[in-house]
Amino acid sequence: MHRLTRLVHPLHGQPAMPHAAKQILAVDLGAESGRLIAGGWTGEQIKLDVVHRFPNRPVRVLDKLYWDVLDLHREILQGLRIAGGRLSDIASVGVDTWGVDFGLIGQNGTLLGHPRHYRDPHTENILAEVDRVHPLSSIYKATGIQLMRFNSLFQLAAMRRDGNPLLDQARHLLFMPDLFHYFLSGETANEMTNASTSQMLDPHTRQWRTDLTSALDLPHGMLGTLVPPGTALGTLRPSVAQETGLGAIAVVVPATHDTAAAVAAVPVDPSHAATGNWAYISSGTWSLLGLETKTPYLDERARAANATNEGGVDGTIRLLKNIMGLWIVQECRRAWEREGQALDYETLTHLAAQAPAGSPLVDPDHASFLLPEHMPSALQAYCSRTGQQVPEGPGPVLRCALESLAFKYRFVLEQLESLAGVRAEVIHVVGGGCQNRLLNQLTADACGRPVVAGPVEATAAGNILTQALGLGLVGSLSDARAVVRRSFELMTHEPSRSGLAAARYAFFQTLVGH
Repeated sequence: MHRLTRLVHPLHGQPAMPHAAKQILAVDLGAESGRLIAGGWTGEQIKLDVVHRFPNRPVRVLDKLYWDVLDLHREILQGLRIAGGRLSDIASVGVDTWGVDFGLIGQNGTLLGHPRHYRDPHTENILAEVDRVHPLSSIYKATGIQLMRFNSLFQLAAMRRDGNPLLDQARHLLFMPDLFHYFLSGETANEMTNASTSQMLDPHTRQWRTDLTSALDLPHGMLGTLVPPGTALGTLRPSVAQETGLGAIAVVVPATHDTAAAVAAVPVDPSHAATGNWAYISSGTWSLLGLETKTPYLDERARAANATNEGGVDGTIRLLKNIMGLWIVQECRRAWEREGQALDYETLTHLAAQAPAGSPLVDPDHASFLLPEHMPSALQAYCSRTGQQVPEGPGPVLRCALESLAFKYRFVLEQLESLAGVRAEVIHVVGGGCQNRLLNQLTADACGRPVVAGPVEATAAGNILTQALGLGLVGSLSDARAVVRRSFELMTHEPSRSGLAAARYAFFQTLVGH
């Protein structure tokens, strides 16, 4: 079995804290906000406590979009100070973030500029430019990662194309959580789950594909030591330990990619875990639906399905696809609020539940729903174009969105099951979207299998538990998931006998890519 390990030299081969330690700190950074969450460990359960919340405010300078990592670091230090004043027996701290973005560290250990935001326009058209040098199809086959212009490999290629001088000055490339771990500990390493999103990692060997960087004239000496989740990187730098009042607590890299952390906290039953016949949906603004597999899938069918193979905990692969998710609901709510209808999510879900079943359907991933001026109008226009009855009012419009999302889950799940040769007997929904009971039930009905909802705070729980694995407080990934089952309330939604009509799913399939 692929074991969770420590970089022993900072800790002289000893666990960072004894097993009696009770608190583990998770820094969870999202695209719009961040939190420092304490996980109280009892030996059987964890209890989460949000210690500090703060905004994540990207900055646009000279038409370029950057992450303000210095402001984020200041907020992390503030959260650590608060935790130090409120809590005792703190064992460790670890950071999770989104994927692909990175900072560069120079020869003297200083940060070279501010990291670019994945939405920065400098990667426009880069895929076509790279394809002329090295075929995109071969890049997919080498890495198994969905081809997107903002993946790290393509960001670096854009820097080379633009003659960015930082590229040749860099000694280390640190993905966003790696960068914050460096700020905290002074140690440089690339954690595996986040590195796997870069389009530069071989999913079989878990080593850098330096042939790709060489083909694109990129320096690969800055690609660092790859470490698995649970690695004890070191302790807080003396200045940080003094400033926060925490002393020399351990810095332990969790599953640093937020989805990898969330999947680690899926409360899957051991019988399903053993056979791999379960699926997960990390549900929020975006929905990431996937299977946990032992091997990657890199063939032409996988590429045609636009599937991605990202690294998971304990040597697993997250075979998944990204789906639009509750973005449509959020944008509808904002549109109605601008028009004077201030409806909370509970009210909107109630209105959708009261609307007639068998609503018109849309493909949630259609380009017209990405950045529409008015989401309800975009949904209505789609229904009109496809010859369906146009939904009117909040309830029918949201019923359309939610039923469509449930059918898209089935469509993607069947694609992934076909690739992996398994059938998921249960679907686990984690993250903020698991609180939408109507969508959970529609998903169970559309897919014809039980949906288990919870926990809401899966990313933070996974961050904390993968740190606990590295500290020796939890013995295995299976044990960590058992802790989740004991710690959080879960709700099971059984599919109704009638389900959602097969004829309607057949119609939905004709809409995909319409």
